[in-house]
Amino acid sequence: MQARPPLRTVPDFPRAGIQFIDITPWLADGPSFREAIAELADFARELGVDAVAAPEARGFLVGAPIAAELGIGFLPVRKPGRLPYRSIRRDYELEYGSAALELHVDAIKPGQRVLVVDDLLATGGTVLATMDLIRSAGGVTAGLGFLVELTFLSGRKQLGDLPVCTLVQIDA
Repeated sequence: MQARPPLRTVPDFPRAGIQFIDITPWLADGPSFREAIAELADFARELGVDAVAAPEARGFLVGAPIAAELGIGFLPVRKPGRLPYRSIRRDYELEYGSAALELHVDAIKPGQRVLVVDDLLATGGTVLATMDLIRSAGGVTAGLGFLVELTFLSGRKQLGDLPVCTLVQIDA
């Protein structure tokens, strides 16, 4: 394993008091990005998933390459009004406000096993909304993958007993 560039912390983004963890140094380093995607793809292979779902926007940067690596479908979970076809919607709370996500009503085949990925696990609100959309569409969340986990926010406790893979854990 190659040494990854350090993640960058950006104070007061997107709001005052938030310490934003910026993954762009990893994205900019080709070998590090490729290795991160490969690690999460290996996790997905072990779970035998049929598709990868990821919330907009940074989740797309992780989810789409994993799906391509595995040769399976990618399911975009988008902000309201951005999907061109009929969709289902879930509102949820973030650590700094509220938001909503949508998924096409026909995105998932009944019983399809889906890996949910995102750049970062914080309080768990975004991933829980994504999991609820998958369940509502007839799918099953088989596991969860993240580049970064902010362990001090205890988001993992919200996720039940599902398999979780995080590449970096930040304690404070």
